[in-house]
Amino acid sequence: MALTFRTLRSDELRTFQRMVDQSFLSDTKDDRLERWRGMFEPDRHHAVFDGDELIGGGGIQTRHMTVPGNGPQPCAAVTSVGVKPGHRRRGVLTRVMTGQLHGLFEDQREAFAALWASEAAIYPRFGYGLAAEFTRLDVPRGAAFRPGVEVDGTRIREVSAEEALPLVKEIYERLRPTRTGWLSRTDAHWEHHLADQEDDREGLTAFRYAVHPQGYAVYRVKSDWRERGPRNELHVRTLAAENDQAYAALYRYLLDLDHVGEVKYFTASDDPIVHLLDDARLALRARTDSLWVRLVEVDRALSLRRYLSDVDVVLDVTDAFCPWNQARWRFTVKGGEASVRRVDDAPDVALDVQALGAAFLGGTRLTTLARGQRVRELTPGTLNGLSHAFLGDHEPHCPEVF
Repeated sequence: MALTFRTLRSDELRTFQRMVDQSFLSDTKDDRLERWRGMFEPDRHHAVFDGDELIGGGGIQTRHMTVPGNGPQPCAAVTSVGVKPGHRRRGVLTRVMTGQLHGLFEDQREAFAALWASEAAIYPRFGYGLAAEFTRLDVPRGAAFRPGVEVDGTRIREVSAEEALPLVKEIYERLRPTRTGWLSRTDAHWEHHLADQEDDREGLTAFRYAVHPQGYAVYRVKSDWRERGPRNELHVRTLAAENDQAYAALYRYLLDLDHVGEVKYFTASDDPIVHLLDDARLALRARTDSLWVRLVEVDRALSLRRYLSDVDVVLDVTDAFCPWNQARWRFTVKGGEASVRRVDDAPDVALDVQALGAAFLGGTRLTTLARGQRVRELTPGTLNGLSHAFLGDHEPHCPEVF
């Protein structure tokens, strides 16, 4: 029977959720269904059917993501992409990706899309580039700061979720316009991000909320009591502050908690903790991929952000999956603002759309991609300036999996 592809109806959420759970080899939980419902946009979720059976699909959340120098911009946050076991290698995922990306272009929706990849080899073939990483950080309790570090002396209080959340949301919204990779959040997104049912804890405690007037930390604890005393693991869910001194104070609070052996945190790759510590080696770090970005329309997307330096080059862009992007584009930056137009001029740099997606948030250097043979300099001396222009003031970081 031929496969069919269509937009979902509102009453098909449960069936869609079961497909996603099956594709990730997970059990379906009814309480998660209700959590999903608040984020479910039926007209932005699509599925592939084999007869009457929903065998694969994917969705888009309507979000805004902060881009370098220009604050929050519309982003198609791709989510819940899956294919049922037993239906792989039938072109199902390709149908979903085609429907999403071509639909965004045809409807003139968001100019770029972003996702977290379950497997890193899947999405590059659809034009997604590795745009951000995060760091798995382990720091032992009591690790000392170097002399001269300023720590805000305001007392940090542990409070209930009900008391903490208004402050947490307020601070997040104040910080979001300046933090590349951060996403807008509705109440449903907040509920999902800080979900705290028994099934969400994976053997750890409920969330604890530590608040400071200019910041907050949310964490769980994994019990580990030994013959010589407790070595509990403190797992940070999120930590944010409006100034460096408050950030240091929150870290100091977590590192000094009694009964803790180690603090663990999935954090930004440029988290300053390494430079706060007197002994930098105490912070064990392992980096891995987080955001993958896809430019749906090269000219519109590149015009959304600001750039560090002036440049005027012709890009020869390859994009087999979204052929409207495959062209030569004159990319000109003056005073941080970019103009992008289609031309027939000789190219200075050749690259595929995946490389542009990787560089879009300012965390992946085009010069590095050139060494990885994803970018070719055709006019000598043009690549270094182009690469510098794309850099951001901070490493991009998305503090939530969507």
